[in-house]
Amino acid sequence: MEIVSEILGRARSGSKAAEHPAEESVDVLICGSGSAGLACALWLAIYNHRFGGTSLKPEVNGSSHGNQESLTTRPVTYRILESRDGPLQLGQADGVQCRTVEIYESFGLDHILKDEGYWVNEVSFWAVDQANPATDGDGATEPGRKKIVRTGRAADVQPGLSHQPHLILNQARINGLMLEKMKALNGQDVDYGWKVADIEVKKNSNESHPVTVTSEKGGTKRSIRAKYVLGGDGAHSQIRRSLQIPMEGDNSNAVWGVMDVFPRTDFPDFRKKCTIHSEVGTLIIIPREGDTMIRMYFELPDGTNPKSVTLEDLQKKAKDIFWPYNMDFCTTKWWSAYSIGQRVAKSMVDDSGHIFLAGDACHTHSPKAGQGMNASLQDGYNIGWKLGALLMGQADQSILNTYIQERHQYAQQLIDFDKYWAKLFSSEPQEDGKKPTAEEFNQAFIKGGLFTAGMAANYQDSDLVANSISDQNLAKKIVVGQRLPSAQVVRMSDSKPFPLLKLLQSDGRWRILVFAGDVDDPATLPSLDRLGEELSSERGLLRKFTPAGMPADSILDTLVVLRGDRKTLEFDQIHAAFKPNLDDMPITNLHKIFFDDESWNWGHGHVYETLGINPRVGCIVVARPDQYVSAVVRLRESAELSEWFMKFMRPTNN
Repeated sequence: MEIVSEILGRARSGSKAAEHPAEESVDVLICGSGSAGLACALWLAIYNHRFGGTSLKPEVNGSSHGNQESLTTRPVTYRILESRDGPLQLGQADGVQCRTVEIYESFGLDHILKDEGYWVNEVSFWAVDQANPATDGDGATEPGRKKIVRTGRAADVQPGLSHQPHLILNQARINGLMLEKMKALNGQDVDYGWKVADIEVKKNSNESHPVTVTSEKGGTKRSIRAKYVLGGDGAHSQIRRSLQIPMEGDNSNAVWGVMDVFPRTDFPDFRKKCTIHSEVGTLIIIPREGDTMIRMYFELPDGTNPKSVTLEDLQKKAKDIFWPYNMDFCTTKWWSAYSIGQRVAKSMVDDSGHIFLAGDACHTHSPKAGQGMNASLQDGYNIGWKLGALLMGQADQSILNTYIQERHQYAQQLIDFDKYWAKLFSSEPQEDGKKPTAEEFNQAFIKGGLFTAGMAANYQDSDLVANSISDQNLAKKIVVGQRLPSAQVVRMSDSKPFPLLKLLQSDGRWRILVFAGDVDDPATLPSLDRLGEELSSERGLLRKFTPAGMPADSILDTLVVLRGDRKTLEFDQIHAAFKPNLDDMPITNLHKIFFDDESWNWGHGHVYETLGINPRVGCIVVARPDQYVSAVVRLRESAELSEWFMKFMRPTNN
């Protein structure tokens, strides 16, 4: 297994943002250095690091691939413009969903998040005690006022949903890790202080760089021509406005108050994630990194002007909600009041197909479910590898259409979920005139776990999601179009246990996961040998898409997962196709064979059972570079896979 990881801080000398010519041309211009822009930029840095300078030879059998990049790859050139004067110092977002932690794991950065972040293990539900009147500290009853009581507890993340935790860490730190990683890979930095002033698109043009963006800084103008532009410049996106793409959805803006505070309180659950429904309002507690600071979110009354809200207003609101518990504030580190609507852009791409929107520039949410930063990051994560594959000459331009299809659909689903979530948290009656009971709220919170964990994306049939050739019955618990579920496997070479998903590092490669079956079945190894011959033959899947002179696993990385006692098998019984040489030296890579077996100290992962795979049948699972499942086919159907890849991948003539 090759993990894309560099020691943070070992940036190559010099910064590629040091020089700002008045005019220049780049492959990709990214406007905005938020989560979406940086995730996309990090992918481009990874593609440069892994593939930059590779020579790809064209297929000469007459296959047609229009709108292609040059077949001789070179590093992807890109710029990141940011209107702020420097990196984000303190962000509003703080919730890091399990899926986001998985993505950081694929970048080799999850250990930092887990070391520094608060782990959200349990959520505690509080609501009005309908049965008993409240009392003050002396035991006297306050007529007409009811106290809050704990109504339930639940695991914050559905057991088995992810091997990674839900974390709390400031967005500035989260974004900073991607920025540091990018610098370490190719020395790229952000151009700060540059505001987009104008954008010009030459439609129906054969020009290689049809988009021109003019930016300004301190009276100096700068013109950048680009093949593609990503507008990740926030909710007030200048890119979106220039393209006159409207935002659709809720026209009313909910007003939220938020405080990062060091509380002095007798409320027992202030170091747990809590939802509190009181008579005077609803509040969410999010414990922050460290041991004492917490964040409080509360929705303010309709018609509130955010600019008129004071810290004293928020503190009084909090005290009223927590009553009869005492809530005082030693220190308030940060606070704000802001409005946000539930809206999605009518389109995430312009008419030319060269300018894309991502993140808050095309969808905005309330902070209740922690979707904003996480959904934005997944936008950039989705389009980044597709731009990399296209610009490195590995894929057709049509691959970019799947970004629009996949992320616009998901954005709308998030808006619908956010509206449903907002009704649950609202202190106002529902459409039927009733408020949800405490038990109804608790159950609804648990059912919404897929969204709050960032796992709800289910991409539909497209060039990259091959439902047409897939047999879902071969892996009943894998859903084609969703992120690959994970369970522990044991590496044969050194008996080291791994979560399956950890093997799918974000390095630009597709994964061909071969679940070959039971090692004690006499048919298993002969079947694996036949597959190895097919994959590595002259017209086989691996050679068809791997450039001459590059390692066999450069584009398509094959991993084998067997079931049974790994001690009964020797490496010389495994076909050579599954043991390619290492990238940088002629040494056989033995790290691609895994077992569903008991580990020495970490138990048994039961991956076949977890994924619903019959070990007497087996299957092939194809995972995209972003860990989403493209296809599930029979072990003998590698030829069908090769034909499917031809829809969007560029074959080579070896």
